[in-house]
Amino acid sequence: MSSGEESPNGHMRALPLFFLLVACGARPGPPTALPAPVHSSRIGAGDVFEVHVLGEKDLPAEYRVQPDGSIDFPYVRRLTVEGKEPQEVAELLRARLRDAGILRDPQVSVVMKQYFSKRVSVVGQVTKPGTIAWTDGLRLVDALSQSGWLTPLADANHVTLIRRVGDHTVAATISVDAITEGSQGDIPLQAGDTIKVDQRFM
Repeated sequence: MSSGEESPNGHMRALPLFFLLVACGARPGPPTALPAPVHSSRIGAGDVFEVHVLGEKDLPAEYRVQPDGSIDFPYVRRLTVEGKEPQEVAELLRARLRDAGILRDPQVSVVMKQYFSKRVSVVGQVTKPGTIAWTDGLRLVDALSQSGWLTPLADANHVTLIRRVGDHTVAATISVDAITEGSQGDIPLQAGDTIKVDQRFM
């Protein structure tokens, strides 16, 4: 491929350097326009959490939220937890145990183990495209690793991250090579993000 263009007199003249850099796929800089991730700890169907009641070691500790958004808890039976924060679930369990006369002043804590209801989509040129469970602190490189990493055809310098912000979406182009080489920081993800890995131009 020639690095110039023909002038009116038939001679080749050099193209501007910036044109050559774009044509060769120069790396994008850090995504300054990408909004910070919004953290949501509300519980959804499929999520797993632990419940600890002080002094009650015989109670089951781990619970998975059923498709209808509920759990079965000893003494209080079915309890709807979907859409609630962990602290709200703890307060609800405390009130139920107290009102049922099971414990006079129960001390209850709820600790999340896995947010299966919150997902991140990874599509395009990765070994295992699909969705992965979002966890607090999940970053772009983590998500790509869980998806089997990039294929040999992937354009590692132009990976698109799509994020919903309110009623619209924002897309940012990210260089994975720059992150893995340490020249750019990794990108924290929020639940609902989509990572799109395009095929590089041959």
